[in-house]
Amino acid sequence: MASNQYETQIHNLALALQQHSIPYQFIDETALFLQGIELATDQVRVEVQWDLFNTVYDVLAPYKPSPVEKTIETGSFHFKMEDVIVHVSCQYNTTIRTNRYRIEVDNGGVSLWCQSLYDLKDDPRFEELISSYLGDQQARMTSRNESAWNQNTYEALVNRHGTPEEVSDKIKRHPAGRLGSIYPHFGSLEGKKVVHLMGSNGIKGVAMSLLGAEVTVVDFSKENAAYAQEVAESSGVELDYEVTDVLSFETDDHYDVVVMELGVLHYFIDLKPLMKAVHSLLKPGGKFILQEFHPISTKLITSKGKKHKVDGNYFDPTIERREVAFSKYTSDGKKEDNEVLQRKWTLGEIVTEVAHQGLVVKMLDEEPNQKVHDIGLPKMFTLVAEKA
Repeated sequence: MASNQYETQIHNLALALQQHSIPYQFIDETALFLQGIELATDQVRVEVQWDLFNTVYDVLAPYKPSPVEKTIETGSFHFKMEDVIVHVSCQYNTTIRTNRYRIEVDNGGVSLWCQSLYDLKDDPRFEELISSYLGDQQARMTSRNESAWNQNTYEALVNRHGTPEEVSDKIKRHPAGRLGSIYPHFGSLEGKKVVHLMGSNGIKGVAMSLLGAEVTVVDFSKENAAYAQEVAESSGVELDYEVTDVLSFETDDHYDVVVMELGVLHYFIDLKPLMKAVHSLLKPGGKFILQEFHPISTKLITSKGKKHKVDGNYFDPTIERREVAFSKYTSDGKKEDNEVLQRKWTLGEIVTEVAHQGLVVKMLDEEPNQKVHDIGLPKMFTLVAEKA
């Protein structure tokens, strides 16, 4: 069936439900279609609010729906809209509006509610299809992010941190201090092989080198690499800087420690390939150290001075468009050139994927915000896991 005809019937059905203020979400293959995954189907599947199920049946009565079929948990019926078969269902005693995987999408200028593909990615019917789709999207997303991070980045780093020589002087005075609260989780760095994934400007990589580690930084920004190598040279240490996407990084080496920190996970729309890569890079007994901004602060709460506002959806799985972190430090980059795509994760999603890839979680430390006005709010978390 032509996709435009399929879309038309979806739009017509959504309009009928919206006109009667009936909460709904398109599910299964219909939801995937609305999120960009093309499927050969002539069937539309929609779930509606259970205590309005009889109202829905009456609203759709002109289409001569089938008799309602009931189980202990669900109710359902079907009918035909032109050449499209529509399946309507409900889950008893379940509120659709509070479903954490219910998202709003734009389809041809029409706003529609559907089940997020992240709720379906472990479903055997769709697992392979969604994995392939996310892989393609990740490649496009990485390409876009790489382009943004290779525009005026060196200039921004100098404006923010100082010249490589100035930064080197600061690191050499107190290398452990440059690692912040993540430092105690390393133990002794002397003689250890460390890979810093998405290691950005190399400042922490140089600090680890000064503390005795053999450090490899993996990042796709050539300008980050240029700055990092100059800082390393001024500091009198070697830094192996691999300019490549983390998921494309290939090596025969295995590391004592894999590090990721502060503002990196949101560049991945699927954590499974990332955590697989982490597992493969570690030696047996090797340690994965992840320090990130706490999702309570990045997904849920907006803070301004003494005021805190809960205006986000902690469970929102949508992909967002944002400006790169350094954009305010550049002088001539256009806004559209500095936009990147991001997917913010919940703490549960992160810990679960780490465990799924065979890494044993040893510690999860949630750190409070150090600002006086933000006391009581989690700012960062540090997760330490080991390869068995």
